[in-house]
Amino acid sequence: MSARSPKEGKEFDGLDRLIEEITVDAYGDDEQLWAFGQAFVENVALPTDGFVIGEPVSVVAIDYDGNKRRGLTAKCSREDGAEYVVALPEVVLPQKAEGARYIAAYRRLLGLDPYPADAKNSSRRLQQHKAADDDIDLSNPVELVALSVKERAARCRLLGSDRIITLRASPLWEVVPGVIVLVTPRKQWRYGGHPYLSGEIQSIRIDVEALDFVPLGLEEMGMWDPKEEYWGEEGEPIEDWAKPIIAHGPRPMFEMEQVLPGEDPDDPFSDPITRSNDLNDAGEQAEAIKILMELCLADLRCLDAHSHLGNFLFDRRPQDAIRHYEVGLRIGELSLGGDFTGVLSWGLIDNRPFLRCMHGYGLCLWRLERFDEAEQLFQQMLWLNPSDNQGIRFLIGEVQAKTAWKDREFE
Repeated sequence: MSARSPKEGKEFDGLDRLIEEITVDAYGDDEQLWAFGQAFVENVALPTDGFVIGEPVSVVAIDYDGNKRRGLTAKCSREDGAEYVVALPEVVLPQKAEGARYIAAYRRLLGLDPYPADAKNSSRRLQQHKAADDDIDLSNPVELVALSVKERAARCRLLGSDRIITLRASPLWEVVPGVIVLVTPRKQWRYGGHPYLSGEIQSIRIDVEALDFVPLGLEEMGMWDPKEEYWGEEGEPIEDWAKPIIAHGPRPMFEMEQVLPGEDPDDPFSDPITRSNDLNDAGEQAEAIKILMELCLADLRCLDAHSHLGNFLFDRRPQDAIRHYEVGLRIGELSLGGDFTGVLSWGLIDNRPFLRCMHGYGLCLWRLERFDEAEQLFQQMLWLNPSDNQGIRFLIGEVQAKTAWKDREFE
């Protein structure tokens, strides 16, 4: 078996327990393979959507025919109906699928990396599973997750699956990537091999827990100690917002995983967020927005895409910008849970997309005169990032005083 790294220790422990459970009465390679084959039969519902070398397939069967050198195999079906058989380790399933855990355990049994690059970077796949004609009942409302939005169409996936369809409905101005859209369907068709749906939008909601995401990871980065921070000149009174933070004492510090599809770590000029900002500065906002929408389509957990989409609307339409910020904020909050007491320092770069979403959301709350919510959010921001690189300490007093945005004292 492959060696365990400290970072992957907990995940590998879980896989080792699963392997032991499956093979407890199996002796030798052949019996272990038969045991794993039976485990797939009993615990993994088929057919299921998956990928082989980035190509979307339907996995229709998993089998072991007694050939120890080949091991378990998967029968896969392409969209054109063609079927072929591959070695099971070549199959990648969505991370949340129960079958993904069993494949990871099987790969570990064979001494392979349980989580190969294709599985870890699934957001970079260029192809996606398309909704089939029988996936939607036109006589009942359907819930869709918006992935990217244009003026007259939104690329969506069916809630509860990874299958993609394009929605044509009007109006779409309230639809942003990450919201759940309830649609009364009218017509379903295909054009150029891609599925489309028209209908009437009944409601839109933000409910990221229903999206079944793998939460962004949190990496512990040591302890944050208020005694080591600057709180003003000696002899000056401590500001009210800082007193409970100092009194609480040291807390663990974390860095949140940043998802940025298309970035090349070896190429400093490959950052799609920078490209989008450059286009926007050059007056080509439509192209800038297109890049951000493509990031959301690849992976809705790209928080910087949500924050910058909000930024493009903030000055003119805060009532629309706030939806972009809130989606990013709520996705990030999935990683924190309800009892998070740690620090997300701005100095740790990958925390910045989440903190930008919080900042934009808070400013929109203020502009829309939702003062109590804005104050609560600003207090949370100061708690999470006490160094306050975003200047919240200069704003919170005016929010507490319920000063209207247009009457604020700063420029």
